[in-house]
Amino acid sequence: MKKIAAYAKLLRLPGIGALGTTTLIGALTVNVYDLFDLCIVFLIGSFSAVFGFLLNDYADVELDNLVDDLKKKPLVSGDVSKKSALMIAILLILLTFFLISILYFEKPIDTHKLIAITCIIVAGILGSIYDLYGKKIVGSDFLVSISMSFVFLFGALSFGQPTIITWIIFILTFNQAIHMNAVEGGIKDADHDYKMGVTNIALSSGVKVEGNNLFIPNNFKAFGFGIRLFSAVLLFAPFVFFGYNYYPSQIFLLALLTFILLALSVKFLTTKIFDRSKIRKIIGIQSFLRYSLVPIMLIPIIGTLTSVILIIFPIVWYIIFTPLLGEELFKPRM
Repeated sequence: MKKIAAYAKLLRLPGIGALGTTTLIGALTVNVYDLFDLCIVFLIGSFSAVFGFLLNDYADVELDNLVDDLKKKPLVSGDVSKKSALMIAILLILLTFFLISILYFEKPIDTHKLIAITCIIVAGILGSIYDLYGKKIVGSDFLVSISMSFVFLFGALSFGQPTIITWIIFILTFNQAIHMNAVEGGIKDADHDYKMGVTNIALSSGVKVEGNNLFIPNNFKAFGFGIRLFSAVLLFAPFVFFGYNYYPSQIFLLALLTFILLALSVKFLTTKIFDRSKIRKIIGIQSFLRYSLVPIMLIPIIGTLTSVILIIFPIVWYIIFTPLLGEELFKPRM
């Protein structure tokens, strides 16, 4: 049972409900509602994301071993061997392209599909470069951010011409990825990254930990909050600049949750005490808030029921599977 739990943790089982929605939302932005197609793109998105996380774990075993809180990760603890992880990564690649062949079966391979396949291949290459060499490249967070955005774009291009909404969410996906990796990840790992000679935006900007004190310079705070603020503007762009219909209650809820997310970002960026447990919790809460914003923005386009499912499904999935693996809710081991 312990072995099964270790593999489930390695494969990010509690997060699958959210990870697969990236490509799913991409498909929904071009009016795809066929349940079979949506299930396939959901699985493609899930496998692509899990591949990225798994390869990152594979590359970071030595670094993670420096942090007590991360020594229970499957590869660090030895519950799963590096060889097994590598074999799973290869299997995920094969499964992804097998699912793509099913998705495109008996459908004409047009320009959009060819670009979609190119996107998923480029996403895999950029993500792999980040996972294997990113710790030594300043700004490599932009590589993984482009990678995640391309995975989203695959979901739309597999079915047709991207819309204005598609491109807005494409940029939102990029923003979130750069914030998650460069800002959240940079602060969370500031206590040990320097020990392994890591070169990233956070350390290069002057983020550091001395004892229990966390120092975040103003330029990095501006960088992190600027990303969040830009994303907040993009969430309202369809209604303000492009004339999309909206509901007053929808705008109110979107504004409220956006404000809460911005407030949490300020709290996160002004943290002065380095407490990994609290930092993980704030990151976890921000993640679920963030995942709910795009479905709310999409209510007039995909309908209220679909939006509610997109919001609730990842949360319910996470709440069900996290305790089964012996992990704490909203404190992902990362």
